[in-house]
Amino acid sequence: MTPRFLIIGGSDAGISAALRAQEINPEAEIEVLLEDDFPNYSICGLPFYLSGETPDWRSLAHRTEFAGISVRRGHRATRINRHSKTVEVEAEVKGHLSLPYDKLLIATGASPVAPRIDSWQLPGIFLLHTMKDSFAVHEYLDRAKPRRAVIVGAGYIGLEMADALTHRGIEVTVASRTKTVLATVDSEFGETVRQELEHHGIAVSTNVEVQRITQVSDHLHVSGSQGFEQDCELVLIAVGVKPNATLGIEAGLQTGEKGALLTNRKMESGAPDIYVAGDCAETWHRLLKRHTYLPLGTTAHKQGRTAGETALGLHREFAGSLGTQVVKIFNRVIARTGLRQDEAQREGFRPFTVESTLNDHKAYYPGATQLRARVTADLTTGRLLGAQLMGTWGAEVSKRIDIFAAALFHEMTVDEVSDLDLSYTPPLSSPWDPVQMASQAWSLQSQNQPTKESSCAR
Repeated sequence: MTPRFLIIGGSDAGISAALRAQEINPEAEIEVLLEDDFPNYSICGLPFYLSGETPDWRSLAHRTEFAGISVRRGHRATRINRHSKTVEVEAEVKGHLSLPYDKLLIATGASPVAPRIDSWQLPGIFLLHTMKDSFAVHEYLDRAKPRRAVIVGAGYIGLEMADALTHRGIEVTVASRTKTVLATVDSEFGETVRQELEHHGIAVSTNVEVQRITQVSDHLHVSGSQGFEQDCELVLIAVGVKPNATLGIEAGLQTGEKGALLTNRKMESGAPDIYVAGDCAETWHRLLKRHTYLPLGTTAHKQGRTAGETALGLHREFAGSLGTQVVKIFNRVIARTGLRQDEAQREGFRPFTVESTLNDHKAYYPGATQLRARVTADLTTGRLLGAQLMGTWGAEVSKRIDIFAAALFHEMTVDEVSDLDLSYTPPLSSPWDPVQMASQAWSLQSQNQPTKESSCAR
């Protein structure tokens, strides 16, 4: 019998599952339900479309052809009937439909967290998460031509949009309730990112809770704690996401951390023939050996691929995530993988963190720039727990954090990272790559730390 694989959601996880399933069984009947008209578009590329650096939004499509896969655009799933193995759908053109399935994947993603701000839905105030969101912002930028913008939130999207709007000549203020910007990295790096923002004319206010936005004549007035007051013509809110789990919850599926749908490592939901993947699902953390909520595009792709394989009868488990991330803000690149010092401490490790400053390649070859590396490892075992890197664009920051990520993936010690056989040529590195020199610095300094676990030092 030809299996019928129905997928709810056409972004990273859903399309990855469909593509892999089609590879495994070209005869399978694969359908993807897409609520909007933009299958497999790069949401991560929205800031660069809005900055004007990627002028044509169509280029954000990862692919435009889906051979052997039926992509139903404008189809919103409203209910899953587990007993009849059907999904109720509202289609823009055909109205109500009931679609059968043999295997079902829920890949409904996440949505922006609604802010606790009075009157945040006034004209000129935007969330940014979908292609339609970006079109609304783009149209407003072209029509209203705002001179000033306030960005609420200092995470990846907030800071990328600060860069994007500055690129368009808009005066930007960033307001964040966190102590530092980019709170996913250590405060030492966060402070450097703040300096980079201010160097480009961006005003930064931290420890601020934005409470109210009001319309005053031809502009908006944003007010918050710590005496924060700012006039502008555009407000962009980027304070995080939450899993779109309602469809699964109403079908009786269980949830875990932050309301994301529970799965095992095969991406099975616990309900017969129903799988879950992407930002609506929990994530197996490879280092912590447990599930958590860690929404990332890279993770969604891998979970979707796993779901596509298991749904069509292969044995596959999601290998796990380490939270590996990288962001470019102006000419600065910041990356992390694994655990920070404080995170490792909460998980019961005995962490010790060492920061090193190193050249990205041999100093005698022109253009050498400095890399800052923060290595966190366990004092008792020497096991690598996490790393953070910061450098200039072009200094191979992303690929070097990937070396640390691969080492974490295979539970290596810091000394074993130093032993890796890495490439070298003077324009690109040194005989000891900065990754290895940072690891050696950790090993050297860790020798001077107290041996008692109760005397853990940073």
